[in-house]
Amino acid sequence: MGFPDNRMRRLRSNETIRRMVRETAISVNDFIYPLFVIHGQDKQNPIKSMPGVFQFSVDDKLKKEIKEIESLGIPGVILFGIPEVKDSCGSSGYQDDGVVQQAIRLIKDTSPEIMVITDVCMCEYTDHGHCGLVDKDGTINNDATLELLAKEALSHVRAGCDMVAPSDMMDGRIAYIRRCLDENTYENIPIMSYAAKYASGFYGPFRDAADSTPQFGDRRTHQMDPANIREALREVALDIEEGADIVMVKPALAYLDVIKAVKDRFDLPVSAYNVSGEYSMVKAAAENGWLDGERVMMEILMSIKRAGADMILTYAAKEAARMLNDI
Repeated sequence: MGFPDNRMRRLRSNETIRRMVRETAISVNDFIYPLFVIHGQDKQNPIKSMPGVFQFSVDDKLKKEIKEIESLGIPGVILFGIPEVKDSCGSSGYQDDGVVQQAIRLIKDTSPEIMVITDVCMCEYTDHGHCGLVDKDGTINNDATLELLAKEALSHVRAGCDMVAPSDMMDGRIAYIRRCLDENTYENIPIMSYAAKYASGFYGPFRDAADSTPQFGDRRTHQMDPANIREALREVALDIEEGADIVMVKPALAYLDVIKAVKDRFDLPVSAYNVSGEYSMVKAAAENGWLDGERVMMEILMSIKRAGADMILTYAAKEAARMLNDI
């Protein structure tokens, strides 16, 4: 039955009815907020390419930020550390007194209910900026890197984190980390795998924030080719087989089709990372008056949720939470 009997606009006539028939709902409970932590005291360094995002020292600056996150109802954070010293094997990443390990303890003491997730990778801690050990010929040594990733994950768990999130894209790392945690009686710690992480141009501002730009070459030998979706499904299947509890697609906005394909194919929670470049380009356009930043931000988050993401890692979490909470 068509027009004039069928009028689609009847269900769009006012905000109340639009809200009643809305197919997709986004909630503060969907958000994970990324945090950058640094050594030092009384520091809250603005990240120029990411307006509203900061690096926090592990003291009252971080405490204040955590209390605000908790007050907004955001259930979890993911930590990225910027060490004082870098070396070829990223040893600062798995030291018990490392900056992330210190931050975990402070956050759990400040707000025990907040889910503390840690990024597990070597790129922030290596002097060459790559995600693993580098051989003399410049190639990334996959198998030798696995032990370091497991050491890093174990150090985070011992410090008190609730979940680890390997982002390195080394083959076999989920199984290696799972085995390491289980052997050390941490079998109940979940793993959120960066399962389909693409070699994307949207990471630029993050590398500025985390000081993790490669000193030579790029990461295309381990991060995925943006043209591939079947490969993403294979990566996700392998990570699930190896013991991942949650699988992630990164980036989100340019990979909504991948999020949907993963959600349709696998019966596991799916997370999506609304990455730094996606955040920064909206901020830049809004600052120039080219678009309504808040409206576009919420539209992007809704698209990620609609595509199938169960949780969204986003730098816009606090702003979106305020809007959803009508603060």
